Amino acid sequence: MKKLFFSLLLLALPLMVGAQTLKFGYLSYNRALKAMAGYAMAQKNLADLQGKYDAEYKRSEDEFNQKYEEFLDGQRDFAPSILKKRQAELQDFMEKNIIFKKESQRLLQEAEIDAMKPLKVKLNEAIRKIAQEHGFAFVLNTDNDATPYVDPALGEDITTLVCDAVK
Repeated sequence: MKKLFFSLLLLALPLMVGAQTLKFGYLSYNRALKAMAGYAMAQKNLADLQGKYDAEYKRSEDEFNQKYEEFLDGQRDFAPSILKKRQAELQDFMEKNIIFKKESQRLLQEAEIDAMKPLKVKLNEAIRKIAQEHGFAFVLNTDNDATPYVDPALGEDITTLVCDAVK
């Protein structure tokens, strides 16, 4: 029995010694990302691209509305075959507009991912470097209520350090 107790004590000793509190950092990833020098330019480029897609969609929508009005004005005078042809044209035009809108949204999402990728790589590298310098076991992102409470006595807010490092 003594051997068993002594063996358990020897096994538990390293656990008790290693039971120190881990240091960690936390930050607002979005705030740090927005503080980066290239962020404003990336947002401007994305807004410009969005404006171009919106203008094209508006032009196409106006063209559809004009054709639809012409169709409504002349539908009483059209022969049945012309009426069907014009209805099919309007339907085709509308479907193409819907496809364009979906495709432009997809392309905008891809453009945003592409624009943010180098910024996020740089930001993640800065976070990694600061975490290693301060001996943090991990870094938490406090955005979107992911961590509703962080004890400042156990963790360190590194948002300002990261923002300064990526400017």
